[in-house]
Amino acid sequence: MRKLLLLFATLTVLMASCERQPPLHLYDSAEVDFTLPLIDLQLDVYWKYDWELTYDVKYDWRAEWYYGWDDNDRAVFGEMGYVEPNEFNLRRYYTGDVSYGPRLNVRKDKVYGKTFSGRYEWGYWDLLVWNEISTIDGVQSLRIDEAENYDSVVASTGPSMMQSRYQAPRYTRSFYEPELLFGAQSQAEAITSDLEGFIFDAERNVYFKQLNMLLLPLTYIYLTQVILHNNNGRVTSVDGSANLSGMARSVVINTGRAGSDPITVYYNVLMKKGCDMKGESVDIVGGRLITFGMCNQLHNQITDVSQVTDKEPHYMDVTMQFNNGMDSTLVFNVTDQVRKRYRGGVITVELDMDTVPIPSRSGGSGFDAVVKDFEDGGTHEFDM
Repeated sequence: MRKLLLLFATLTVLMASCERQPPLHLYDSAEVDFTLPLIDLQLDVYWKYDWELTYDVKYDWRAEWYYGWDDNDRAVFGEMGYVEPNEFNLRRYYTGDVSYGPRLNVRKDKVYGKTFSGRYEWGYWDLLVWNEISTIDGVQSLRIDEAENYDSVVASTGPSMMQSRYQAPRYTRSFYEPELLFGAQSQAEAITSDLEGFIFDAERNVYFKQLNMLLLPLTYIYLTQVILHNNNGRVTSVDGSANLSGMARSVVINTGRAGSDPITVYYNVLMKKGCDMKGESVDIVGGRLITFGMCNQLHNQITDVSQVTDKEPHYMDVTMQFNNGMDSTLVFNVTDQVRKRYRGGVITVELDMDTVPIPSRSGGSGFDAVVKDFEDGGTHEFDM
């Protein structure tokens, strides 16, 4: 069985030298090379949950994901899972002779590939790394805010032009979903002239130091699917818009803790007709959503759903076009599913369309249908 803590990596600091034991105390600073970590980002590993004891089930996302993922989905949404970054932002904070002390200054560097070289004064350093964001269209939703006192770096997104339809009393608009974000921090790393903590590599004729850091996802992927049983042409299409409410607006890159401000996140969906679900032909509205997760959670430190302290309700809404030309926004309570999948996963709603009335009100949003307190799986009737 593969380990849950799969993203453990090692950063190696290489101190260049032209002698076997250089008199480093003669210099005010030294040149240091970093070898950045490789990242293992397979969904089936990262979405491993310790549910066997709590729910007597083992999470197998492939067994419950019927929407699939083809070339059209990749063109609209991108790759379904995590993609390893190859460009990074590095922040080096100098704390002088005090470990874990106030950060006196910051050096900002861009790292391409897996290595970095830079000069360091003797003393203690805090290091922070996160990936550079690149998008196909060049438009970036993720915003980076670096505090003037160097204490934290916060990532967030801004509001979109889409209305926040349900369970969002504070904000009238949905927020854009962030791009994939990864981060790692190491504090109080000593670079001293007495070589304490350094190892000499005779083959390379350099001194080096091992730094242990965790480069972990700070955004979490949800795959959502609304399965339409017995649709028979009732729902003909979707307008491509969907929302998930109660998610965090931001994350602190240094700690990985999600912010305390709940928002509704806007994302895109598509409709596929005639999908196979255990031998039944169904229509499915599916999509991929990236979020900062639930508010006030350290998602990567949670090992069991009992540790989730989320208090926000989570509603997913999808706008569907019916065969009489009317469109309606259907709203689903998915709170339990979001909390159980605290690092992302599949969110499924199953509808028996024989129980869903065709809207008759013109002008859109013919009705809001809310499915409450359902467990995973099963077909649920509407109480209209």
